[in-house]
Amino acid sequence: METSRWITPGKLLGFLLVVLPILTGCWDRLEIEERSVVLGISVDVAEPEAEQEEDEISHLQGKFPAPEKDMIRVAAQIALPGRIPLGPGESGGGGQGSDQTVWVINVVGHTIDDALMNLQQQISGRLFFGHLRVIVVSEAVAQKGLENLNDYFRRNSEVRRMAWMMIAKGNAERLMSAAPKLERVPTLYLLSTMDSAVKLGKFPRDYVGIYWSNSTKKGQEAYLPYVEIMEEQNIQITGMAYFRHDKMVGVTKPFEIAGFMGIKGMTPAGYRGFVTLDGSEHNNVTIYATNRKSKIEVEIKNGLPHFNVSVFTEINLEEKINEQFTVDHSDILKEIEQKNKESLVKTYEELIKKTQEKGSDIFGFGEYVRAKEPKYWNAEVKTKERWQEMYKDISVDVSVTTRIRRIGMKAR
Repeated sequence: METSRWITPGKLLGFLLVVLPILTGCWDRLEIEERSVVLGISVDVAEPEAEQEEDEISHLQGKFPAPEKDMIRVAAQIALPGRIPLGPGESGGGGQGSDQTVWVINVVGHTIDDALMNLQQQISGRLFFGHLRVIVVSEAVAQKGLENLNDYFRRNSEVRRMAWMMIAKGNAERLMSAAPKLERVPTLYLLSTMDSAVKLGKFPRDYVGIYWSNSTKKGQEAYLPYVEIMEEQNIQITGMAYFRHDKMVGVTKPFEIAGFMGIKGMTPAGYRGFVTLDGSEHNNVTIYATNRKSKIEVEIKNGLPHFNVSVFTEINLEEKINEQFTVDHSDILKEIEQKNKESLVKTYEELIKKTQEKGSDIFGFGEYVRAKEPKYWNAEVKTKERWQEMYKDISVDVSVTTRIRRIGMKAR
């Protein structure tokens, strides 16, 4: 009888313990209308007179002084509520006025955090970076160094590691204000451009998280896409920007991206090239790489690491320039393979030499030394700075094997 008196209160207490945590699930809710959703950010070097635009929001002259460094101009692309297309039927157009989908506003600051604080001072909703997809940095800023920018975004828990960071030729803010005809939202066009480049084999998968990972490795340097806005507001991948620490030290040519991907064995392959046969400029054929594989081996020779890079490429024959020239014999196919092999070896060696001159090991050769020759690394290298200097003097032998898989078909 005494036990039954406690059953009902016990059940009630257990029910409350289960339900109360659920009832508090919305205590920290934030309505989407109360947020300012940032889709893209650009960073440029500010003009000399930019300091006159800044109010004392994050600092006071003489009491909380600003850091002694060049100012930057940050532009944020903010989504307009209800204007972002939600389906395929609403995409396209790139119009202005009533069709405008984003609001681009720029501010100046001494650091990225300072600039975004100045921006927040001008906007009613709280800046939200959960949908930040693209960070565009001007070439001038990248050459000075991305240490401050990397530090801020890596600490921000809202920033996705699958966003893209890219280096812009010239002014970066122009990409925030672009109006491409294939997409109403400029940031989404930038995003689709890079994602499509990866699928088509035009550029490695290099999200900002991968870039940060590469930049922290002792035996490897980071790289980013180098882009340019064209006359019709479309975006072209003009090369690959490579770094030493956090500073950009060089840019490859567009076709050298294929060289980098070949050495790394990245597939699919998406670049075409010309091959000249019989020493005649009229006997040209166009080939298209489809797949790649590579193997990198390291050994210690004369006190320095020596690398053997073996690359295998599979190609298709796309077209021939001279109608009188026929590809109807196995010897011709072998000659095409040999010419392609010679061209690739030259491309790979020149790209490696170019990065060696800057001490920027974007291939990760140093990571192979750390993994395969740990005793040598611990005794002779030890630090990232030491490897940057040693990388200039290492030797690399490149060998290429190429095979034509398809030559196409022609109706007669």
